[in-house]
Amino acid sequence: MTESPAFATRLLRWFDRHGRKDLPWQHDITPYRVWLSEIMLQQTQVSTVIPYFERFTSAFPCVETLAAAPIDQVLHLWTGLGYYARARNLHRAAQIISGEHGGIFPDNVEALSELPGIGRSTAGAIVSIAFRQRAVILDGNVKRVLGRHQAVAGWPGETAVAARLWSIAERNTPSRRVADYTQAIMDLGATLCTRTRPRCGECPVRADCAALAAGQPTAYPGKKPRKTLPVKTAFLLVIHDGQGRVLLEQRPATGIWGGLWSFPEAARQEDIPAVSQHLGIAARQIHPAEPRRHTFSHYHLDYTPVHIHGRAAPRIGEAEQLWVDPANFGKIGLPAPIKALLAELPGPAPG
Repeated sequence: MTESPAFATRLLRWFDRHGRKDLPWQHDITPYRVWLSEIMLQQTQVSTVIPYFERFTSAFPCVETLAAAPIDQVLHLWTGLGYYARARNLHRAAQIISGEHGGIFPDNVEALSELPGIGRSTAGAIVSIAFRQRAVILDGNVKRVLGRHQAVAGWPGETAVAARLWSIAERNTPSRRVADYTQAIMDLGATLCTRTRPRCGECPVRADCAALAAGQPTAYPGKKPRKTLPVKTAFLLVIHDGQGRVLLEQRPATGIWGGLWSFPEAARQEDIPAVSQHLGIAARQIHPAEPRRHTFSHYHLDYTPVHIHGRAAPRIGEAEQLWVDPANFGKIGLPAPIKALLAELPGPAPG
């Protein structure tokens, strides 16, 4: 039996004919655009990312404009993309690159990995695609491709499994055409070697794929051990001012929905009057709505919108509080559930 050509050779041959070459971040390639796309694509599909990427690069065409932007504007443009720590890290990293590196991205994995939100694989993608230097990547798609090709048992989140995958990735990464190889292996995982229903018959490296030979391509890589998510509860106070506006508060910079605007919150139903009073609201009517659920990566949040009508005292209007028209809330960052609640509310009555 003739030995198959090298993994990279077959992959590049396939990429030349079938690879994606017209995604927005594949044009006018710069370290900034590669970095932005790689962060946005973490745990997010390409079709979802494209409009966000285009809006972001229109508003912030370079790292200096992103660094100078208010965090509210950054979070506003990120609203709906989820995992908001990515946006906060983008902003902080942009400020470091702009302030400490003169707006120039480091061109090596080690220095890039020291920036907020940039891990080893993202740094490798920037170095290989933008700087065209040999660097190794291991994002979710690549883990799946290599895990199946070598039938690597176990969940990639485990240290030993990750170490083996990094070793395989290092061995397969070529010295030439490394930018194309990086795009190619990500493309293979995104288009053919998918999580479910992989199209193995079209795969360029199927000849020596161990998982396919065993008849179990979807058994690799191993799945994350399942655990029951805890449930937390909260009451979101939808405070109406009688003019069609509602009150929002900016959440602390860290934690869930960090830096985003949300409704004031009470942990327990019996705390609602005290929270309203602290906000300076003389509540006349309190109407709980139907509970809803929003699932984060680590827990479920069961939240109940509570509509409160009353008179606002003068203290409302501090920097972290804002009265907004539900239909025109401006350029602020909102979690998806809060944006959905606002969309359900009637706006101010015509004057």
